[in-house]
Amino acid sequence: MPLAPKHKQELKGKAHKLKPVVLIGNNGLTASVNAEIDRALNDHELIKIRIQSEDREERRELFDQLCAANQAELVQVIGAIGVIYRKKIEK
Repeated sequence: MPLAPKHKQELKGKAHKLKPVVLIGNNGLTASVNAEIDRALNDHELIKIRIQSEDREERRELFDQLCAANQAELVQVIGAIGVIYRKKIEK
């Protein structure tokens, strides 16, 4: 479900002070990277990810892939850093 513009704006404000918790290098999106992203989303709901790639299209494609793999929403992308959000599941 896409985020409402107002909610997305609030998330951008909260993400401003965050540091990237996951760095994706030349190996791309591996199973261990997906597991780390899933763990971070379970712990924090809102995380920053840095992708070490010069190609803008490749970065965007990787962000889309990781959001689909982790049932998360892409909040924003600025350069090589993206912010993703997944609502915590209450137990």
